[in-house]
Parts: sequence; C-alpha cells; structure tokens
Amino acid sequence: MIRTIGKRILLLIPTLFGLSILLFLWVRALPGGPAVALLGERATPEAVAEINRLYGFDRPLFEQYIVWLGRLLSGDFGTSIQTGRAVTEEFWRRFPATLELSSAALLIAVGVGIPLGYWAARRHGKATDHLTVAASLLGITIPVFFLAFLLKWVFAVQLGWLPSEGRQDPRIDATHYTNFYIIDGIITGEWDAAWDAVLHLILPAVALATIPLAIIVRITRASVLEVQNADYVRTGMAKGVSQGTIRGRFILRNALLPVVTTVGLQTGLLISGAVLTETVFAFPGIGSFLARAIFTRDFPVLQGFIIFIAIAYALINLIVDVSYSFIDPRVRVQ
Repeated sequence: MIRTIGKRILLLIPTLFGLSILLFLWVRALPGGPAVALLGERATPEAVAEINRLYGFDRPLFEQYIVWLGRLLSGDFGTSIQTGRAVTEEFWRRFPATLELSSAALLIAVGVGIPLGYWAARRHGKATDHLTVAASLLGITIPVFFLAFLLKWVFAVQLGWLPSEGRQDPRIDATHYTNFYIIDGIITGEWDAAWDAVLHLILPAVALATIPLAIIVRITRASVLEVQNADYVRTGMAKGVSQGTIRGRFILRNALLPVVTTVGLQTGLLISGAVLTETVFAFPGIGSFLARAIFTRDFPVLQGFIIFIAIAYALINLIVDVSYSFIDPRVRVQ
C-alpha cells in the first residue's frame, strides 16, 4: 500500500509540471502581454515598460519560466496585486472557509444521496422511484447561482430564518486559532460562535451540494439496481441468508465502488467549483477571492490558487483509489 501511494504521488509530478507550463503560457499569451492586461486603461508605454521590468516580462520566455518555476518549487507563489500579501498567505487564510463549506456540502450530498439512491432502487418502477429520478434530474439541471439566489431570497430575506452572507456574525467576539470557525468555537467552548458558524453554512452548503447530491442519487440507484440482480445475491436469498446481510454486505457494499469514484470526483469539484456559491453568499473562501482576482487581473493569485486546487484534487483522487481495496478486497490498487 505504501509503495502504491508513493507511485501515485510520483505521478503527480509530470501532471503538475504540465499544468505549470500551461499556466505560464496562458498569462504570457494574453492580448498585449501580461503587462497590458494588468494595467488595462492605464497601459501607457512607460507603465508597460516598468511592469515588464519589475516582473521580468522583458526577459526571454524560457528564462522567465525557469525563474518562475524555481520560485514555485521554493514555495514562493508571488504576491497578490489586490492585497500586497503573499499568495500562499492569502490561500491559507481562505482555504479553511472553502474546506469547511465543501465538507458541509459533501456531508449533505453523501448523507442524503446514498440512502435516497438505495431507497429508490429498492422501489424500482414505483411512484417514489420515478419521483426521486425526476427530482435528481432537476437538481442536475438547475443552475447553482440561481438556486443560491433563490435560497437566499426565501430563507434569509423573506423568512429571516438563516443569515444571508458571511461566515459569522461580526458582532460575535469569537476566538480563531485554526480559522475553521466551527472547530474553533468547539475548542474554545464558545458555543454561540460555533452555532452561528453552522447557521451561516447551511444555505451555501445546500446550494453547493445540490448537483453532487443529484449525481450521487442517480449513480447509487443505478449501481444498486445492477448489483441486486447479480447471481450471488439471488444465491444468497435462495440459501436463506438474512435480509440485513443481503442488503448490507451483498448489495450496498458491492454497489459502493462507482459511488466512491463519483464522491471523489465531486469532492474535487466542490473545492474548485465554489466560486459562484461563495460569491452569492459573500463567503470569504478561495472561490470568492478567485472571482475578484479575475476581475482585478491578479495573475499571481490565479496561478497560485489553480496550482493549489490541482494538488488538492489529485490528492483526493489518490484517497479514492486507495479506498477501493478497503471497500472491496477483490480490488487491488496497482
């Protein structure tokens, strides 16, 4: 297992190397060059020349890439143009918020999606099954930003049940050690702060979880339908194996492999795809900061955050691959 994990980590090297080349060329391929794209209407010849000199854009392309790659390998991802702070500092300031939001969304998607998909498969062809399939199709097709605005308008504006934006009420004097607001509230015993953080998570987490939830429901349903008609399931039923054993060990466990794959892919998408949700709810994570970086042409932030997200996505897929052997002993990760 350790050897397998080592091989998968080594495979990340060419992937991230290729991504670094694409990111480097993307910035240099902007119309007029990165200096013009950065300055916008202020792009006078003198200002462009100064930016090119300051950031080294006037050097040969290969030399620029080597210098930039060397800084990346040393942990220097540049400085944010928006805030003047290091990109790594900005990432770690905001990543806990996105991770907290993504974890809550994943908990909703998996906690509801797998039981609902299994329940629909066990009632195949009945009205409840058709209703579940129709609801999951609606969940896939509805735009995330529209659902986010709808949830915000109904539950925050009209009903006033939940907060409409942010991570925590600014009037709460909370202590933050880890920047995970719920965990910080539990550690310090500030239960009002922890509960307020939970309330601020509900609406964005539900909006972000909708598409993964719908996909998990459909994959679970299809997988359970396939497994429950397998020969070994019918043999177990013929031999009088208890229904609990058949449903738990024979059907659900063997149906989980494609579901785990889907959950892994959706987890990576949750972390990287929270831009719209965080923007609508003014949630101070990496998604909302990336959105501002796009409009302000903050290329160091864009490049650095994309690399960080790619690493997280690759590690999540590594965890999914390794988990196969624990779910089904017949599977051996190569």
